Amino acid sequence: MLQDFLNNPGLLIFSVTILALSVLAPLLISSSRHRSRVNDRLGGPDDLANGPAGSQTKFKLIESLGRRLADPTSSDVSKLQTRLMQAGYFSKSAPYVYLGVRLFSLIAMQVALFMAWPFIHDYVLGAGLLMASVVAAVIGYLLPSMILDKQVEKRKQACRDGFPDMMDLLVACIQAGLSLDAAVLRIADELGGRHPHLAAQLHLMTLETRAGRDRSSAWKNFAVRLGLDEARSLATMLKQSEDLGTSVGDTLSVFADDMREKRMLKAEEKALALPAKLVLPLIGFVFPSLLVVLMLPAVVRMMWVFEAQA
Repeated sequence: MLQDFLNNPGLLIFSVTILALSVLAPLLISSSRHRSRVNDRLGGPDDLANGPAGSQTKFKLIESLGRRLADPTSSDVSKLQTRLMQAGYFSKSAPYVYLGVRLFSLIAMQVALFMAWPFIHDYVLGAGLLMASVVAAVIGYLLPSMILDKQVEKRKQACRDGFPDMMDLLVACIQAGLSLDAAVLRIADELGGRHPHLAAQLHLMTLETRAGRDRSSAWKNFAVRLGLDEARSLATMLKQSEDLGTSVGDTLSVFADDMREKRMLKAEEKALALPAKLVLPLIGFVFPSLLVVLMLPAVVRMMWVFEAQA
């Protein structure tokens, strides 16, 4: 058995990974229990809310692991917090849970490969197993980031689809005589059924203004959480309108018209780019089929002619 370990570095790496996991698990469990006891004594929540509703997360162990890996004052944690907010995770502990999940995924891929080693040792030997370990580590490390990026893009697309409706309702409410804050609250209620993600962001912005934050900062944070260029432009435009003292209704009407023109330009751009995108499918699939249909009868006729002459 010792000779197998020495001859197979991949198996040695797997064994070290399993040993490290077995050593880290008791420490993390004790740290999680200690944190739970402290929170129980303080009589407060664990601050592990995973959304606007404030529901507690069940990943205390993973969170404790993530807190050991990151510095709370680091700029990377702030950037990660912004990405998680764009994906819909608003808890302060979300970055640490994400880092813990990332490390857990990294170790889990190595453990899975180690458990599958008896079935693949005849096909993957020596450096091949070490390369498989490296590939599994890369996949385990990048997989949470890829999933998070997909969630961010999905949420951005959902908010982008609802942003024109929000602007139309905002202009209508302002022109009807409502204030900007009252219009935002009314729009959040109206969009709750069709665009729940955008409505949740509007409700959160309303809570920020009620808590005492100024309107410009609230709209700026709203744009950061959405991650849309349209939201950033809207926040900048409202700030300039407030600083210059211009009419908010007229400013919003001009912005809505400009955004509608941009949407039409984007739609025309996609329509004009369609013929260029169809070139490769036509060359790769349609043209060979047409060539076979047109040339096959002539080839068959030529074969008959040659057979008759022979």
